[in-house]
Amino acid sequence: MQQSNYLFFTTTCEQALDFYTECGLGKVVEVLRYGAPSTPLENEAMRGKIMHARFEGPGVLFYASDNDDAEPMRGSAHILMMDNRDQTNQLFERLGQGATVTTPLAVQPWGGYFGKLTDRFGVQWMFNCANWACEPGQRRP
Repeated sequence: MQQSNYLFFTTTCEQALDFYTECGLGKVVEVLRYGAPSTPLENEAMRGKIMHARFEGPGVLFYASDNDDAEPMRGSAHILMMDNRDQTNQLFERLGQGATVTTPLAVQPWGGYFGKLTDRFGVQWMFNCANWACEPGQRRP
C-alpha cells in the first residue's frame, strides 16, 4: 500500500505541474486529456485540459487533474521531509514565487527547520528539515 495525494484544479493543472517541474520537484510521467480518444468530454470548455496526470520526482509522487467543479484546496498539505537546509531554502524560495508564506523557514521548538506556504495555485506545502540536518551544509549520515 502507498498513500499519495490527488490535486484537483479547475483549469490550471497544466500550469501548476509545469511550475512544479521548473521548481525541481520532478516531472509529469503520465497525462490523459479531456476529449482525447477514449476519454469522456461532458463540457466542451474542458477539451484539452488534464483529466489525469501522474507527477514523480525523487521522493515525490502525486496525481492531479482539472475538474470544472473542483472546490478550492483546503485542509491538506504536502509535507516535504528534507535532509539538507540549503536544499530546503532553495525549494522553499522556488515554490514561494507568488505564494503566501504562512510560516517562514526557521528552527522550531522541536528542533526541525520548518516552514509553510500556500503556492499560487492554492496548494499548501510544508517543509521540514530534521534537527540532525538543520545545520547549514549538513547531509543525511
